Amino acid sequence: MVRPCKCRRISGKPEAGYFKPRGIPCSSLVEVTMTLDEFEAVKLADLNGEYQEEAAKKMNVSRQTFGIIIEKARKKLADAIVNGKALKIEGGVYAFTGHGHGNKRCCKRRKI
Repeated sequence: MVRPCKCRRISGKPEAGYFKPRGIPCSSLVEVTMTLDEFEAVKLADLNGEYQEEAAKKMNVSRQTFGIIIEKARKKLADAIVNGKALKIEGGVYAFTGHGHGNKRCCKRRKI
């Protein structure tokens, strides 16, 4: 039996949820979709420079789960940049920080 997914805490939505290479029409681009929890992991680890253990606690996941999330996110970022694809940020399993969900499980996939 599959273990229920645990809500990943995020601090908020990104200001821009779509990035594309300049000079290429959207209609001819392939999209890579990054989830909001993957975006949060990149923000905490790469932008803020937090250690994985610290960032994992903020997201309410284990250090190992955080490692898996950040690995997926970095691969998607690299794919979009190296291969000239559009990057869309939406969806995932998450709850906003401070909204009283405690440690409840929430497997609702949400979209922006």
